[in-house]
Amino acid sequence: MKPRIAIPIPNSTDSKYVMRALPQYEHAVREAGGEPVIIDVSAASNVIAQKVKTCDGVLLPGSPADVDPEKFGAARHPETADPDVPRDNADELLLQDTFSMRKPIFGICYGMQSLNVWRTGTLEQHLSSSVNHDAARTVVDAHPVAIEPESKLAAILRFAGALPADPSPKITVNSTHHQAVQELGDGMRLVAWCPADDVKEAVEGTADDHFVLCVQWHPERTYDTDPASRALFQAFVRAAAEWHKKLALRQKDFESLPGKR
Repeated sequence: MKPRIAIPIPNSTDSKYVMRALPQYEHAVREAGGEPVIIDVSAASNVIAQKVKTCDGVLLPGSPADVDPEKFGAARHPETADPDVPRDNADELLLQDTFSMRKPIFGICYGMQSLNVWRTGTLEQHLSSSVNHDAARTVVDAHPVAIEPESKLAAILRFAGALPADPSPKITVNSTHHQAVQELGDGMRLVAWCPADDVKEAVEGTADDHFVLCVQWHPERTYDTDPASRALFQAFVRAAAEWHKKLALRQKDFESLPGKR
């Protein structure tokens, strides 16, 4: 059975964005061997919670909204976009499930920022840099990203043959964001950054028994053409499949206990 991957609808109000973006996430998950399960962010909390229980992993997608700065104790910057309360609430419910059950999680762009804030981290609300981090979706090669060579991210890319054999490896990524992770959340570590301005580009969880990976760029847009993008989704879906296998084994062990029929 294919691992079921929960994907919250990226935005509760911008239907044009959703219609353009959501199919790309679904396509990448399917091609990587998973089954997308779309989460209606406007549904009741108990409905969302019940639906994610049937899933083996969670993908937090991008969004044109910004995380409410009140969540990380900051005053609102003039360039900060309005929050998307239904999406934020859905993300929190999905994150509660994934962290309590140790399900794999993959955050992309806004998803990375949302997860970092939920883990008590902070955000830089508007970037001021010589690098154009908001190059938009039509620019495939926006800027290079340096990869921490000893990270799980590096291992994923190396396994797929998508990381140069270099002591200071770099890849080139697309870029559509004006905010970025500032202080890292609990249990997160920096594993990729833009070498020109040190903007944080990827973080991963520090727990060995929990797949947590977030990137600031959009690998769903280049899944069909870029080996590094494919490698990220494939590693995530593999982790979800392994989680499902372990769950099935735990259930089997429980049912074999005396008195359990």
